[in-house]
Amino acid sequence: MADALISHTVGGAMWGATALVTVQCASTLHRHPDPARVPLMGVLGAFVFAAQMVNFSIPATGSSGHLGGGLLLAILLGPEAAFLVIASVLTVQALFFADGGLLALGANIFNLGVFPAFVAYPFIYRRIVGERLSPTRVVVGSIAGALVGLSLGALAVVLETSFSGISDLPFGTFLALMLPIHLAIAIVEGLVTAVVVLYITRLQPEILARAARRQPVGGLALRRVVASLAVAAVLTGGVLAWFASGHPDGLEWSISGVTRKPEFDGTPTALKDEIATVQEQTSFLPDYDFRAGEAPAGSTAESEPGWGTPSSGRSLAGLVGGGLTLLMAGSLGLVLRGRP
Repeated sequence: MADALISHTVGGAMWGATALVTVQCASTLHRHPDPARVPLMGVLGAFVFAAQMVNFSIPATGSSGHLGGGLLLAILLGPEAAFLVIASVLTVQALFFADGGLLALGANIFNLGVFPAFVAYPFIYRRIVGERLSPTRVVVGSIAGALVGLSLGALAVVLETSFSGISDLPFGTFLALMLPIHLAIAIVEGLVTAVVVLYITRLQPEILARAARRQPVGGLALRRVVASLAVAAVLTGGVLAWFASGHPDGLEWSISGVTRKPEFDGTPTALKDEIATVQEQTSFLPDYDFRAGEAPAGSTAESEPGWGTPSSGRSLAGLVGGGLTLLMAGSLGLVLRGRP
């Protein structure tokens, strides 16, 4: 969500709700120390950051979607660590790449973190997959979990926008566009999640079992898993991001379907102007590319890259963003690892 969609009151309330969940997750992780989980948190954060840069087109809609990552993180890390990692991803995106508003950051973390990690994972994915990690169960559970998690997140966006009362987006029409497009996005997310989970299962299946039981991963052979995720993060952010769809994402597409405008500007306020100024100063690669006029001489980023066109700015954003997320998520894990 951008700040234009949300009021000061709703934005502040969602910041408060997110802070409460964050404190609870941090407290839980501190009471159950697991130093070996820190590298996993870091590389998974980097991978999810990179994966979110790769928008995929939704056929026959003119829209696109991207991996949310909350369900995948919950499956591999457990709900509490997953929430802190997705919070790290979204914070890096908002601060350094101007992706999502700072006022709306609390709502974005809540929508993309709470529903996949604390609803879809324990009540949908775990109920379907159980203790038997068969490919069919993993695929079905991943798709079903993604459908529930993204649908609840989309509903939350509509409710937060409606409660803000600063837009003329009609609730029913907005919801009627948001839910179907996110159901389509969820199917792709579920398939991607299943592929990654099944790959990790081949390398080290005990990771998933211990995450489900909230047990430490200490003593497991994690080097191949960490190395594989690190390579995947580098390739996804540095190369695959060139192939991202140029279509608007599900939220932007839904808003334009209601307003018939490419984007929603909202009503500016003094506070939002100040927040926008701060974000402009902190974001050194806005929209995951060089600022206008700042691209190095000869760079493909001097003009708008086409689908699949190498872009030094986008590659730099993917690598730097993944690195920053790795540092932030890993630092959280270090701080909260406690004493075994």
